[in-house]
Amino acid sequence: MDIRNGPALSDDEVTITGADPLYTSPFRIGETAAAALAARGVAANDLWAMRNGYRQTVSVDVKAAAATSLYGGDMTQRLNEQGLYQPIPYSDAMKHMVSMTQPWRTKDDRWLLPHTNLAHLERRILDVINCESSVASIRDGIGMRDAAELEDAIAEAYACGGQVRTPEEWLMHPHGAYLASRPVVEITRINDAPPESMPPAAAPLSGIRVLDLTRILAGPTAGLGMAEHGADVLMVTAPHLPQVPSFVRDTSHGKRSCYLDIGKADEAERLYELVKESDVFIDGYRPNRLEAYGFGANELIALRPGLVHVTVNCFGSGGPFASRAGWDQVAQAVTGICHTQGQALGAGQPKLTPVFMCDFLTGFLATFGAMVALARRAREGGSYRVQVSLCQSAMFLQRQGLIDNFQDAPNRLSPEEFEPLAVLDNGTVYGDLKTLGPVLKMSETPCVWSGTTPALGSSEAVWLPR
Repeated sequence: MDIRNGPALSDDEVTITGADPLYTSPFRIGETAAAALAARGVAANDLWAMRNGYRQTVSVDVKAAAATSLYGGDMTQRLNEQGLYQPIPYSDAMKHMVSMTQPWRTKDDRWLLPHTNLAHLERRILDVINCESSVASIRDGIGMRDAAELEDAIAEAYACGGQVRTPEEWLMHPHGAYLASRPVVEITRINDAPPESMPPAAAPLSGIRVLDLTRILAGPTAGLGMAEHGADVLMVTAPHLPQVPSFVRDTSHGKRSCYLDIGKADEAERLYELVKESDVFIDGYRPNRLEAYGFGANELIALRPGLVHVTVNCFGSGGPFASRAGWDQVAQAVTGICHTQGQALGAGQPKLTPVFMCDFLTGFLATFGAMVALARRAREGGSYRVQVSLCQSAMFLQRQGLIDNFQDAPNRLSPEEFEPLAVLDNGTVYGDLKTLGPVLKMSETPCVWSGTTPALGSSEAVWLPR
């Protein structure tokens, strides 16, 4: 299905160089990321041509695209007291989470992956399994339960986890079958609104205002992509909401950040005012969570006709699991990636891939979908809903096929390999940083990050002048 519905591309518009394997995985991680980034570049090019009357060339290096999945410390270095840039160690909390967020054998000889990131979600998992916060306890607790029963109990407790399935089992499951019947990126016109022209500008998204109500990786990556193409991206969070600092740091480049607690009437009203002057709203919350506060898609487009509403979640637009929350690792477990990864390694058990591929692929596709919707708005008018999910991205990755001879590839890429792409970001709240810069290349409008990486809540809840 051609959701872009744009002009045919010349043979030389898009160039992708390099190939997998780049990680110890049978999946085409780098090539799939590069393809999604290239699609994002084409969508940006459509807006650029609409605004300025001609097209530019787009290029992506597969190895650099693969490295984008290594945010969270691997590709970011900090200046130390000796004047050297050094990798930033993972926090003890992150290491502990990773040690427990793995597939564990169940009583009925299946496997189940619990997700323990963020303290409140870990607490829910531990309460369901009736165990302590340790590898041995969570392993033993899961070993006393049947997989399907425990998966449902986790969902009922509003915790996160998933039964490991084979790819075939997932496609036979009602939810997998539902997602297989839907596009990877769903774009729906949900109301009428007049067309909004895109005047000449310096970048594809110049003058576009984006509200980024997301956390952790997939949603923030969507906002990051829009910032790279020139949008004014305002992150909205609240002081009491839990965060993963390294992920905040590595997905906030080029954005601004404000605090608004939508549980307070005056601050919710301020967000409504921001919505009225926005173009894109990115919702990364648990399904229906913002709707309960009056910020669902229908309420928002009534407030701002012509809005592009982007939903980023784990399980997609419908199906029996639609109300469940989840993470990259959960999507890998339920869709078959964990099964295939473990089988290819000869591990004798399911395994996660070396990187958060579903998160970043979903973020790239969300940016692509938002820009396609903005182009439709300019041509035809209308308000639009864009829906992407971690499970759809996991299924998309699997459809690219498997590769052989990956066993000697590394589990990590080195920042030194990407020195030409490194960006210095001095004076941030995190220190002086060197990080992997934007890897999508456009000949006329290079992807860039404006300003310095912000501290959470460091900006006023206002828009910049257009």
